[in-house]
Formats: sequence, structure tokens, C-alpha cells
Amino acid sequence: MNLLPVSSGISAKPCHAYVGSYAPHGQGIYRFAMNSAEADLQSLGAPDLAPNPSFLLFNADHSRLYVANEHEDFQGRLSGSVSVYRRDAASGALSLAGCVASGGARPVHLSLDAQERYLFVANYGCGSLSVLALDAAGGLGQQLDQQSPAQFKTLQPYTALAQQAPPGSFAHSDHDGPHAHQARLDPTGQFLLSTDLGLDQIISWQFDARSGRLSAPRCHPSSAGAGPRQLCFHPRDASLCYVLNEESSTLSWWRFDASAGGVLRALGEISTLPAGFAGSSFASELQFTPDGSQLLCLNRLHDAIAIFEIDAAGRPQLLGHEWTRGSYPRSASFDPSGRYFFVCNQRSDHLAVFRLAERGAGLQFTGRYVPVPSPTHLVFASV
Repeated sequence: MNLLPVSSGISAKPCHAYVGSYAPHGQGIYRFAMNSAEADLQSLGAPDLAPNPSFLLFNADHSRLYVANEHEDFQGRLSGSVSVYRRDAASGALSLAGCVASGGARPVHLSLDAQERYLFVANYGCGSLSVLALDAAGGLGQQLDQQSPAQFKTLQPYTALAQQAPPGSFAHSDHDGPHAHQARLDPTGQFLLSTDLGLDQIISWQFDARSGRLSAPRCHPSSAGAGPRQLCFHPRDASLCYVLNEESSTLSWWRFDASAGGVLRALGEISTLPAGFAGSSFASELQFTPDGSQLLCLNRLHDAIAIFEIDAAGRPQLLGHEWTRGSYPRSASFDPSGRYFFVCNQRSDHLAVFRLAERGAGLQFTGRYVPVPSPTHLVFASV
């Protein structure tokens, strides 16, 4: 096992929270102050206007907020945009410091390299990946690279129902071409991994940290029609990679080998839905609990959080489900203390707040809701 440190995530300090929202209900980025002892979010005023902020990302010291704006008409071209805001740590206020083309339509995910020299963008609308240079102050510079899996796809877009979807499912949208949903570096920083929902592929690109260029892509097919959406690495074992598949509502796990050129080897796949479930559901996000002992996966339409325990061999075992107390959970985030889990229920126009139970006992609803119109993504920053 390649062991990695796991942060306890414990902090009693107050913090600020920022929530993106979708139009037409949402108006941009909503700001809150949080008393971490109570998990109570208090509004900091009117939202900062932004076109469909689908994904938010802070740099390491929380001084800059990067935002993916999920639209396709930036300055008259077929592209979304990426914005960067300066953040005032005392007040939580944001000031726009720059906005550039994302390199493709409808960007939905951002990530940074460890040195904060590059910003990686997944453009869902056209399936492309972009690498944006950052200047010394964290500002958005030129686009260094753009790649699209359409140029080397080995399979035609898959239009039938997902092979491992539950009976009665009609979850088979967007298999009409490439649709990149995530792009992030592996723990070694040598490879950029992307999930393509439309092509049913997980793709690893060799990343040159000197030039910011991507090369030598390797394609790893999911089960037919699965629609890979998001991935994460085991916090203690850098060779274990977990992929959440949107259309099949399954969790697959893989062995990642950086020494072999970024190869992924499939180990297994399991449903994120309860036994006997029938009908349509769309899986949306996965993340480990702060101590790395459990993996949480969101299901939309089923509207529940699937809770998995990871055994010593890295295999996920389904422990159960927790209702999200709302409709269509798009994403979720732990607060800095690691004690509270906030779910963005997109169609219910609110955040639902859960407490992480002790000794691996799952999640407990706190009874708290925070009104936010069509919430997409939530991030926290220290005060």
C-alpha cells in the first residue's frame, strides 16, 4: 500500500461558506458566515452575480476563489468561462479579479496542481479539457493546452440503457458524444485523470508540469452505458481509485499504476442503490469522510446518500442510505471541522445539514435547512 496522510479536519474556528447556484432561480454566488459549533449559516448579503456557477474552488490559503461558469456564450463564442475572485478574509467579501474563456462549452469542474501554477477545466458541453496558466498572484493567464477525447475515441457514443442500471431505468442521457465531467491530477501529480460520461471512458493524460501540456492519453472503458461522472483516490492508498457512474448509479474501483504510465485496472463495481430498487436515478458525487473510513455517494431521484465502508483490501461495502431531506442532491461538502455534511438539494432550493456520527455510525440529520435557490456547489474558507 502507498500510504498517504489523512487530516483529522478538526477545527473550532468560524468560517465563511460560498454556494454556487443555477439560473433562473439562482443569481450567482451566495455568501454565509458559519458558527462551526452550531453549523448555522448566516447570510452575508446579496449574491455576487455570476452566470451559472457550477463549481467553486479555493486555493490553499483561501485568498482566491475560482469559479466555473456553466454557459456557452462567452463573448460571442461557443465557450463557458472561468472567473477568479479575491476574497477578504475578515468580511468574506468577493471582488472579481478576472474572467477568461474556459476553452469549451459548459464547464463543470476545476482543479489545481499542488504548486498552484495551473488550473484544469472540464468542459461538459463539448467534452474538452483545458489547462489554464496562473500568474504569480493566482490570476488567470493564457490557455496552455486543450484536449478532446473525440479525436481518439475507440467506441461510438453509447445510446442504450446502462448495462448495470436498475430495472426500469431511463437514465441514458448525453451519450451523444464526449462530455467531460471531471479533471484532476493523480496523487503523484504526473497524470491528469478525466471522466467522460458520453464516451463511457476514464482517461489518464500524462502531465508535463514544466509546460502545462497533456499527452499520451490512455482510455479505460467503464461498463457499457455507465456514464463515469466523478472519481477520487483513497486517502491512505494512492493506488486505489473510485469512480461514481451517473447513468448506472454504480461505484467502481480501480487499481491505478503511475509507474506503468497511468494505467487503471478494474477491480469491481457495486450499485449505490438499495437492493430491489427499480426505476431511474442519477448518481452525482462521491467523497471520503475526513478520517478516510467511509465513502459517501449521492443519488439523485432516489435522493439519498449511499454510505460505504472500505475494507482493508479497498473493497466498498454498502452500509446503508440516508435520505437527503430534499430533491436532486447535486453535491455535498464537509465543513472545516469535519463534523457537518452539507447537501446541495438542487430542486428543493436548500442545503440540508447532517452531522457525522461517531464510531462510523453514519450521518444524522441536524434538522437544519439553509435556503439557497438551485444550489450547485458549496465550499468553505477559514476566517
